Amino acid sequence: MKKKISIHDIAKELNLSATTISFVLNGKGDEKKISEDVRRKVSDYIKKVGYQPNMIAKSLRTGKSNIIGMLVEDISDPFFSGISRGIEAIAYNHKYKIFFASTENDTEKTKVLIKLFRERQVDGYIMAPPSGVEDEIKALMDDNVPVILFDRYLPSLNTSTVIIDNYSGSYQAVRHLRENGYSNIAFITLNSEQTQMHGRLQGYIKAMEEGLCDPIVAKLPYKSSSQVSTEKLVQEFIKEHDKIDAIIFATNYLATNGLKAIRDLGLAIPGDIAVIGYDDNTHFNLFSPSITAVAQPIEEIAQEVVQQLINALSDERESKKRRTVTLPVKLIVRDSSFPKAKKEIIHTAPSTMKNS
Repeated sequence: MKKKISIHDIAKELNLSATTISFVLNGKGDEKKISEDVRRKVSDYIKKVGYQPNMIAKSLRTGKSNIIGMLVEDISDPFFSGISRGIEAIAYNHKYKIFFASTENDTEKTKVLIKLFRERQVDGYIMAPPSGVEDEIKALMDDNVPVILFDRYLPSLNTSTVIIDNYSGSYQAVRHLRENGYSNIAFITLNSEQTQMHGRLQGYIKAMEEGLCDPIVAKLPYKSSSQVSTEKLVQEFIKEHDKIDAIIFATNYLATNGLKAIRDLGLAIPGDIAVIGYDDNTHFNLFSPSITAVAQPIEEIAQEVVQQLINALSDERESKKRRTVTLPVKLIVRDSSFPKAKKEIIHTAPSTMKNS
């Protein structure tokens, strides 16, 4: 096996001190008055031999790894992958790299991942955490490690948080359906007390009560813990509530599975059931009919999260501040919630992907 090149090997080869090599590699050549010729000599040599610094050792010397740990529920989910891509691009412009991991809403897995990231000397954390990790996050903050939460927050912790107006999103969705002639509007959500789920449910209930309509709610288990498929549970719910004329799905993946369930029951959208999803993605525009959705401002969330973290990393006073930023949502109206009075015009076959 080829021996890994060290700073001392480079110093010996170039007849320079290891300290000089270290200053150049850490970008302190100008500060330490190292000549341009020497800096170029070192730079050319490390490119030639393909020298790779020991990042953990470097972080121990400098106190910074220039790495951010990011924990999300499911990196494959369109919402979280969109946020992650945006955060990665913005962080890269600030010379930070991102370590990603999926928690699957599992408390114990999240604790293990936080410990792993701590061992890797990451400089800060971006999290969409499950409940039950409050002690771990508090320990990070007590050690002055910046933590920014997004999508949801933990009520018992005073953290910096970037969230969206979940209450308003569901409220707008119900009002839109009622204005289009629907009254038996169901809400399918997760059996979860996470703050974003709670806000979405409360917005739905408030709008239904204002319209003197009875709430019709299904709380399904999170996908990783369910022994019965989500599609099957949605089908059973629809069969039990045969008067339903519209459904709001509280998450992206619930909407996707719900659309399959409606299709397999042989029902038409919006002819038999109007549909609104949460977390808009490109798939919703490709369905036939296209799916109305509550869209979260992905770019704005990514920008706000990274800016808060960079501020905290660069200024100790900023790192002690706690901010909650609430961003607005947008209801994107498409064919799946077409006015009930006009259903005859666009009554469609069950929802399918275009060109499939």
